[in-house]
Amino acid sequence: MDQKGFSMTTEPILKARGLVKRYGKVTALDECDFDLMPGEILAVIGDNGAGKSSLIKAISGAILPDDGKIWLEGRDVIFRNPIEAREAGIETVYQTLAMSPALSIADNMFMGRELRKPGFIGKYFRKLDRPAMEKFAREKLNELGLMTIQNINQAVETLSGGQRQGVAVARAAAFGSKVVILDEPTAALGVKESRRVLELIRDVRKRGIPIILISHNMPHVFEIADRIHIHRLGRRLCVIRPQDYTMSDAVAFMTGAKLPEGVTEAA
Repeated sequence: MDQKGFSMTTEPILKARGLVKRYGKVTALDECDFDLMPGEILAVIGDNGAGKSSLIKAISGAILPDDGKIWLEGRDVIFRNPIEAREAGIETVYQTLAMSPALSIADNMFMGRELRKPGFIGKYFRKLDRPAMEKFAREKLNELGLMTIQNINQAVETLSGGQRQGVAVARAAAFGSKVVILDEPTAALGVKESRRVLELIRDVRKRGIPIILISHNMPHVFEIADRIHIHRLGRRLCVIRPQDYTMSDAVAFMTGAKLPEGVTEAA
């Protein structure tokens, strides 16, 4: 058992085996395997074109694999679209954040799953329960320490880049009951805002939600990840622990400059 408490007998909360995805003659996923352990931050890294985006899209329901299987909490699942993945408890924060700038923070938190007033007025007139939505949004922002956002009804376009990312992470943590996927969460942020987002990620993990972090930022990956999934040529090359390797090692594995011990290119 390692310092995070994972053991060889621990069952992954999210697992994939033999995932295949082809686009014409291009093979994006080539018998790809994946494991996310309970309560961990798993970084997924790989060179451009390695297939990591296709892997994440398959897990989050954005694409349907041509072959292979996915298990969530030991149960065989098939996600035909992102809504099915969300309903199963998998939330994804994409690099574009997928928010509506003109709408309020509360409206963005509940986009696609708005709360209706109880009783006749909500059921038949579809009237929104705004006080309940605003209260929930405020609670979730406070839980993650986003106290600098004073007005829950202010438009998202008035927020800084770090605050927008914080709202997106809070939304994912609020509704992602089992897994949260973060795609390049610090890519467009400055040093100070990036630091706050990393703290948010740790806060989410403390609540027991495992996180998949896709990032090109090696210092961030090595600082925050418990394990690092290295993706190459459409498949998982290896999984390493940050304390066992250097950033230079990870980059060399990604690019094929060298291989981890016991791994061959054809494996």
